Amino acid sequence: MGGAGEVSAWAPGVTGPDVAVLGAGTMGSALVRSLRRAGIPVRAWDRNRAKAEPLREVGAVIAGSATEAADGADIVLTMVFDGAAVLDVIRQAAPAAGTLWLQTSTVGLRDVAEIREVADDLGLVLVDSPVLGTRQPAEEGKLVVLASGPEEARERVAPVLDAIGSRTLWVGEAGQGTRLKLVCNSWVLTLTVALAQSVALAEGLGVEPELFLDAISGGGTDTPYAHLKGGAMIERSYPVAFGLAAARKDAALIVEALRAAGIDDRLGTAVLGILSAASDRVPDPAAVDLSAAVEALRPRD
Repeated sequence: MGGAGEVSAWAPGVTGPDVAVLGAGTMGSALVRSLRRAGIPVRAWDRNRAKAEPLREVGAVIAGSATEAADGADIVLTMVFDGAAVLDVIRQAAPAAGTLWLQTSTVGLRDVAEIREVADDLGLVLVDSPVLGTRQPAEEGKLVVLASGPEEARERVAPVLDAIGSRTLWVGEAGQGTRLKLVCNSWVLTLTVALAQSVALAEGLGVEPELFLDAISGGGTDTPYAHLKGGAMIERSYPVAFGLAAARKDAALIVEALRAAGIDDRLGTAVLGILSAASDRVPDPAAVDLSAAVEALRPRD
């Protein structure tokens, strides 16, 4: 295996680490595109090969299996739906001992503990590094990376983190990145559900919901996020940036974390309940954005 600054074994003449990306969904594909834009050699794999095939156009090699993708890689990056999927694909891939494992999926506290155990069992160098941002910043290489892991891994992983993110926060030993991600997602999900309630309440009271956004505009309680997601709620148009199914999964992880930390979980449980109810009201929760949470609060037709 080569390292940063060495000629790639996968792409002779190219300098940089060889990266295997396991998971080519919305976020995984965006990460591959950012890596390739930076000139980093990539092998991409997904259970559904059709998701990975379009990445040929940016110069990624499409692997037939997770094992094939990881063979010879300096860095294996996982970006899949949940902790169970992470553990499944890394066991399938079985990278060589000493490979750096960049784990970017959003997982829970129990998941990250098992991920650390599996990394030790396989002899992998784990950098737990979930990301903040949705599809657009992922496609633009402007994510915020919450990295946690050994100090000696920082230089090795720097080219990859620089390619996918505008900023990297190193927050301690492996597992701390996941903890911070749960804190951040708690804020995002709570903010979204509160926004959905205000939009639904305006509609229910016969107030144009656009007037709510106008009223907070430029004030201390304003946020660009309210206008972005609030506009989608008002239009009832939910193109996926952060999928509702993933948001509901994350809400459950946050409730689990609140209980583990001894924090009152009433607000987290309410958020989870609203996201669950919204998921029941749409045909496919994976095909709509988190902003569809408002559908749980609107009267049924």
